[in-house]
Amino acid sequence: MVDYIIVGLGLAGISFCEQLEGHNKTFKVINDNSQTSSKVAGGLYNPVILKRFTLAWQADEQLKEAKSFYADLEAKLKVRLDYGLPVYRRFHSAEEQNQWFEASDKKGLGKFLSTDLIPNTNAGIDAPFGFGEVKHTGRIDTEALLSSYKKYLLEKALLLEETFDFDNLRHTEEGVAYGTLRAKRIVFAEGYGLKSNPFFNYLPLQGSKGEYLMVKAPDLKEDKAIKSAIFIIPQGGDVYRVGANYERNDKTNTPTEAAKNGLLDKLRAVLKCDFELIDQVAGIRPTVEDRKPLVGRHPKMEHMYVLNGFGSRGVLIGPSASKQLYGFVENREALDPQLDIARFTQKYFR
Repeated sequence: MVDYIIVGLGLAGISFCEQLEGHNKTFKVINDNSQTSSKVAGGLYNPVILKRFTLAWQADEQLKEAKSFYADLEAKLKVRLDYGLPVYRRFHSAEEQNQWFEASDKKGLGKFLSTDLIPNTNAGIDAPFGFGEVKHTGRIDTEALLSSYKKYLLEKALLLEETFDFDNLRHTEEGVAYGTLRAKRIVFAEGYGLKSNPFFNYLPLQGSKGEYLMVKAPDLKEDKAIKSAIFIIPQGGDVYRVGANYERNDKTNTPTEAAKNGLLDKLRAVLKCDFELIDQVAGIRPTVEDRKPLVGRHPKMEHMYVLNGFGSRGVLIGPSASKQLYGFVENREALDPQLDIARFTQKYFR
């Protein structure tokens, strides 16, 4: 008997594992690597929506929680995860410059938007109107996080690498049983795989496919993340991650020519130097119709919970959403109504 079974080991699953370990709870994780959104994520933590110059939902609180969370993980796993990385928003016009300065005067945004207009000094970038800098940003190496955390769980015999079989799940007086494993509670954190979950597939998880390119540009020599119509994120060794697109109809993890060509066109509109395409990756983000996470208890099965719907901001949302779920389950603390799945119960649950 363990306290929890966790299904899924992306950003959501890892975040909840850390809550459990921090409170001396026992658990087992079941994961089959079928969902790739965390692995292919850009990993940026950025509190500002740069298309509209607005503060992301609860970004200030989430940023504080996330910084502490990843610092603790770095010490625990003995691997670097958090890379401080300035984000420069490329201006397309003088009008955008003015909109930026107007936004910097708004409540909550001032601490994140620099009021200095930064001229372009990189000959490899076309940016005649310069940049605005977003402060308190960075990049989490999600690939290193996933691989090192998987290794950590395997060493402690806490991970079962298999596809979760819903036919093998049974309800008991104590909670649930899965094969020979018994637990008081089960938390589903399987990303877009939730669509195949018979207990929570009533939730309005939409899914948005995102594709990234990896390019090598020896002459670019840029150490900031550049946001224009796309992000250009330095990875080291003259390699840059470029993306991402948002595709709602294709729900496969297979990279496409259409996405590649679209991203390359947008990249060529920004870069003035040569580059080489070296890789392309894809994954399905677990997005929700109201752009808020899916967190909470099943309407009828009190031992079953969900932690999902982080969209493209899992790096920021994961630690705080997991903390809320733990407090809700163990301490009967109220969930934020904006992320509680109770907001969909009457409309979608049958």
